[in-house]
Amino acid sequence: MNIDTPLRNLGPIDTTELREKILAQEEIAWKEDKYRQEEFEVHHATESIVVLFVDLDKWPDLVVSQEPGWKRISDVALPIMNEIIRKFYPPGGTVIRAMAAKLLAGGLINPHVDKHPSFHVGHRIHIPITTNPRVRFMIDGRPYQFKVGEAYEINNQLNHSVMNKGTEDRITFIFDYVPPDQIAALSAA
Repeated sequence: MNIDTPLRNLGPIDTTELREKILAQEEIAWKEDKYRQEEFEVHHATESIVVLFVDLDKWPDLVVSQEPGWKRISDVALPIMNEIIRKFYPPGGTVIRAMAAKLLAGGLINPHVDKHPSFHVGHRIHIPITTNPRVRFMIDGRPYQFKVGEAYEINNQLNHSVMNKGTEDRITFIFDYVPPDQIAALSAA
């Protein structure tokens, strides 16, 4: 969503349980859903555990499905998503995507703007699970370092990229929340 700033720091959030649950996942969990890596060239250096995902072929109908990650991490992810929504966004919307996303050590997500119309109406929230000093998130030409224990909303309508020059993978929990006014606008269209 095009918010009024490149990055909005939503402040501290207790991610202890989510972090433990994600880090306890077996390697196969990261490799079972390759849709993002195959469909979006910029994500070729990533792996993900997808929890919820909107059917892009049925857009603008909001058809959201529980994916393999639902059974693995939703019990600890849902309370965090609900807390962030309750604090910062109007109630009554819909989470259309949720996933743990891993940028492999040495990996790069090339500069891009999220193009699909679903990205124009949803707030994109990032919750760092792991990071290292050599990870840089660039938004609109400016570098940012995200901290574990904080939550952020990014403006995904600005050019953005991520590089991980570290020797450890970077893991972030990401979710997209479409507020009720945007849902109403989709229904009216």
